[in-house]
This record gives sequence, structure tokens and C-alpha cells, in this order.
Amino acid sequence: MSKHNSFEIAQKQLDTAVKLLNLNGGIRDALREPIREFHMSLPVKMDDGRVKVFKGFRVQYNDARGPCKGGIRFHPDETIDVVRALAAWMTWKTAVVDIPLGGGKGGVICNPKSMSRGELERLSRAYIRQLSRVFGATTDIPAPDVYTDPQIMAWMMDEFETIRRHHEPGMITGKPLSLGGSPGRTDATARGGMYVLREAAKEKGLDLSKCTVAIQGFGNAGYYAAKLVKEIFGSTVVAVCDSTSGIVCGKGLDADAVKLHKDKTGSVAGFPGTTPVTNAGILEMDVDVLIPAAVENVITDENADNVKARIVLELANGPTTPEADDIMFKKGILVLPDFLANAGGVTVSYFEQVQNSQNYPWDLQTVHERLDKKMTAAFHNVLATAKKHQVNMRIGAYCVAVSRVAEAMVLRGWV
Repeated sequence: MSKHNSFEIAQKQLDTAVKLLNLNGGIRDALREPIREFHMSLPVKMDDGRVKVFKGFRVQYNDARGPCKGGIRFHPDETIDVVRALAAWMTWKTAVVDIPLGGGKGGVICNPKSMSRGELERLSRAYIRQLSRVFGATTDIPAPDVYTDPQIMAWMMDEFETIRRHHEPGMITGKPLSLGGSPGRTDATARGGMYVLREAAKEKGLDLSKCTVAIQGFGNAGYYAAKLVKEIFGSTVVAVCDSTSGIVCGKGLDADAVKLHKDKTGSVAGFPGTTPVTNAGILEMDVDVLIPAAVENVITDENADNVKARIVLELANGPTTPEADDIMFKKGILVLPDFLANAGGVTVSYFEQVQNSQNYPWDLQTVHERLDKKMTAAFHNVLATAKKHQVNMRIGAYCVAVSRVAEAMVLRGWV
């Protein structure tokens, strides 16, 4: 296995769960690979008149439990193996929170930071033109992910509806509210994580109002995590970082003030009253709660023994390698795995689909209450399963999710 190949890591984690569940080899083999993949070339006319060809992907990992669901990433370092891994994790994510969807993921190799809004719109529409035959509310539903946003979803929906010649807002989620988006979607990933954190703190006997928190990553998930952990629990956020720099303040950081500073300067660095810290240093800080909210494979066998937090809440996808999981489990650190901890986003995306199909929007309180119910139930199912098998929470989550997907495949007669 390559040291940090995301898809090979996902397969290794799956194999452990399959063995614990005593599933047959046919089910294992069927679950280790995507059901189907799409690779495409996307010619786009740039602002200077030249045509640039971008490489795009869409992976439909498994749809035994329902239509595939998963975001679209625009990133210069996108690879098919990362997309495969994320599609697999989406499959387990929808299953672990028990919503009737499968898992998928998409990506385009591009640098959106160097592209104009016009170029991004043309790229977005080109992507949909290639995949309009496979997307749809009952087949495969995309959503925003890294460097994509509600505006890009609006362009994609418009292109899809233009091609299909009918309205179908449920074919995509994460849309602007005025085009059928759901209240509560913007902070759903972080808010869902807060509900899981609340239950985990009870299990560990922690009073979150007295806890210190460090957050690696200050994008959407990291910013809202910093904001909500203070608003909901009264926790003290002592450190945050973005892709280039980090800051520490023992008295606590105000998420909104830090975001305003970052929006003005392009970085959290230099925020008044703070001292600098590296991305790697944040992971090893002496805090009660560590929240990786950036990229994959940041906690490895090389630094896991230096993690001092009592709870690790994974809002990023795949931030911890299997070897690091084992180290932290032996240390008694409660790791709340990504496809449980950050499942709030896909859960509210599912709520968005339901509202679209009913043509009836919910209020924000209803969204929050139903999200809380889903995340709380998922946490306790995973915790009970982990204790039953005497394994860490990630393997417990895999056991819950894989058993549900396997049951659907067996009932359909696929395996």
C-alpha cells in the first residue's frame, strides 16, 4: 500500500470492518471498488480567447441504498484516487446516518483561484454537459465541495435544466436559497459535528464550557466550528490556522473577527494579540478538543503519539491514517471519524432534496432539530458497535455503514 494513498487507506479500513462483520469474499470485493466511473475532457474558452482542456471525473461508488450523493471539487491537485476515496466515504457517510442515498464524488483538475467568474461558469456548464445523462434527483446528486459554492451549483442546475428542458431543483444541492436551497446548509457540516461532539463529551465526562479547542483549517467547516463551539458550548478556541499560517491566543479567539482579518489580508497570520504556530504544531497542542478541518492525511504514525487532545473531531475528510488511529486508540483519545463527524453536510443536503421534492421549504429550527436527531442517533449506534467489537470509533462506524450497504446489496440480489 502506498503510504498515504487515500483510496488504499479507505480500502484497508473497509477490509477491517468486513472481517469483523464476517462478510463473504464476494461482498468484500464488490465493496472495494466503485460501481462506475466517468472520466472526461472539458474544453473551455478562456477570457483571452484560447481554449484550455480540463480533466474531470465523477465516481459513483455504490447506489444500493439510493441515488449516489456527493460533492464536486475544483482543485489543481485533484486525482482519481482521491475522488474514489471520497466517493467511498460518502457511501459510508450516508449509510451511517441512515439516509436513503448512496455515495459518489466528482472533481475537476483546475486552479479556481486563477480563474475569472466567467471562466468558472463556462467550466461548470461544460462539466454538466458531459454528465447531464447521469445526474438527476433519482440517480446522482452533486453538491459543493472544495472551491465550489452555491453560485457554481446554480450554474450547474441551470445547464442541466436547459438540457433536460424541465425544472428539477433536486438534481443538485447546496444551491442558493432563492433557487431551492435549504436553510441551515451553510454551517451544516460544522453544526452536525457539534452534536456529535456534545455526545462524545458526555461519554468522556468533559464539560465543554471549560474545554480548550484547536482547529486546523479555517475554511467553511473550520470557521463555523470555531464560531459554533463557542456559541453553543462556551468552549475557548485557542488556535486556528489556514493553509499558510496559524495563530495562538490563550485567552481565546473570536471566529468572526479572525474571519474578517483573513478576508482583508488573505491569511489569519498577524491577527492582533496572537503568536504564530505551524499547521503541524496545531495538531500537537495541549488542548481538550482537536478539530482537523482542512485536508487528508495530516495525523499519521509520525505525529499521532504527540497528539494531546482528549477528543479529535474530524471535520476534514480522511485526516487520519490507519496507523495513527491505532496509536491514538491505545492512548485513550476518542477520535470521532470523518464520515460520522462531518455527515451534517450531506444530511442537510438530503433535507434539501426532500424539501425540493415536496416543493415545501422547512424553517431553520426544523432543519436543526432533525439534524440533531440524525447525528445523535448515529453517534450512539457507532459507539455501541465500537464497544461491542472493542474497536475504535472509525471501525465501529464502518461496521454500522458497511452492514447497511451489504444488506441492501444482498436483498437486491447483487451478491
